[in-house]
Amino acid sequence: MKVTISRFDPATGEPPKFVEYDVSVKDSARVLNVLDAVHDTIDPEFAYRHCCRGGQCGSCAVRVNGEPVLACMQEAREGDIIEPLELPRIRDLVTDIAPVMAQMAWMNSGCDCTPVTQQEIEEMKPLRECIECYSCISSCPAIAASDYKGPTIMRQEQRLNLDPRDKGDRILEAIDKGLFSCTTCHKCVEVCPKEIETPRKAIEKLRAEAAKRGLSLPAHKALASLIEKTGRSIERKEPTFLERVPDVIEPEGEVRATVGFFVGCMFNGRVIQPALDAMEVLRKNGIRVIIPKDQVCCGSPLIRTGLCGFIPELQKRNIDAFVKAGVDTVLTICAGCGSTLKNDYDTPFRVVDITEFLCELGFEIPEKVEGTYTYHDPCHLLRGQGISEQPRILLNSVAEKFVEMPARCCGAGGGVKSGLPEQAAAIGAVRAEMVKETGADYIVTVCPFCEFHLHQVTGLPVKNIATLMLEGYRKQEKKIN
Repeated sequence: MKVTISRFDPATGEPPKFVEYDVSVKDSARVLNVLDAVHDTIDPEFAYRHCCRGGQCGSCAVRVNGEPVLACMQEAREGDIIEPLELPRIRDLVTDIAPVMAQMAWMNSGCDCTPVTQQEIEEMKPLRECIECYSCISSCPAIAASDYKGPTIMRQEQRLNLDPRDKGDRILEAIDKGLFSCTTCHKCVEVCPKEIETPRKAIEKLRAEAAKRGLSLPAHKALASLIEKTGRSIERKEPTFLERVPDVIEPEGEVRATVGFFVGCMFNGRVIQPALDAMEVLRKNGIRVIIPKDQVCCGSPLIRTGLCGFIPELQKRNIDAFVKAGVDTVLTICAGCGSTLKNDYDTPFRVVDITEFLCELGFEIPEKVEGTYTYHDPCHLLRGQGISEQPRILLNSVAEKFVEMPARCCGAGGGVKSGLPEQAAAIGAVRAEMVKETGADYIVTVCPFCEFHLHQVTGLPVKNIATLMLEGYRKQEKKIN
């Protein structure tokens, strides 16, 4: 098997370099077996960490083809590129984890230790699964852009916060370590070998307790007040989407399906045209759209920032609106709204993203639209809903040229753009460089927050996938006529 490994020896004064190795390993060998083979048969000075070989100690975490993995658990493949985690480097694949370990909180018990209840044990249990491999620290887009100490630090703060034996003020400590810098992109969950839900089970919980103590960021408090007052996170400055459309939009020709449409705040009040474009795309594909006018904010901005007091009311109003409309499928075009309705609601109807639904039902192939396009995966679509392939199917059907780009958070989520705009811009600047490398003329996405933020940080036109498809359909109509 041939693999490429990043090598680095500070004693030489030379920069890191990639070296290709050809080693013999058994079928189904793990990456760690490959590293052993390099060390044992080619270069005994090759440095890497390992210990338990059973996925329990976290020592052997490295990046394989750009993604953090445990070397002892990841099956090796021909052509793998193996690098250290994105942490300060000591030598070869060995990184300096001491600065991260120094940030870890430890039990601060008092003399009057309170017994731990079974319920508290169950709450703490998922947070105790961490093996401190620091894959999440290596992958977190917020760390490089701020003083944020990272997901595993927040996980530990919440674990201790839940433990009645601990006497430390873990809320103030978490805020000091950057609690509000997390974009809740869920990259940490994606790379975690134990699949710990740090954003939902730690960060959002810590933010909720901070909110109860009046410690939320001023911008987040203002947003919560607006939602409670108006039912929307966006102030009305012009006629909204809901004010412009009828209760029912009939399709062109035969009715192939009927859906309810959840518009979301951004598409309702700030970037309205993509929502109108989506209605035309659905019409052209034989889909009847029912639009309850009494729907309100899904509550995502409140849940992500911890200001959850008004959430039950929003959930009830939205569920009642679509139940009354008599629909069994609710379609979204906003990644954040879709993720919230799927993961934070208990709905009596199915929730689908527009890309998911069109690919399931089948869609009319549009005419190709000129230009070079790249696609930005919204975090709440990719990791929040597990949707990656469908937007690319649609995009490849309409774009003259499509250039792939690795997924990475743009910085707009988790309340960071509203509460800490400079940090959001710094995360966005990294994404802007990745866009630049594609040479694309346009960015396509399925999230109004990403759309708004990416345009700011790149200066490029950013299109919703529905808008691009409609351009293709209109071009097709002109060609026929």
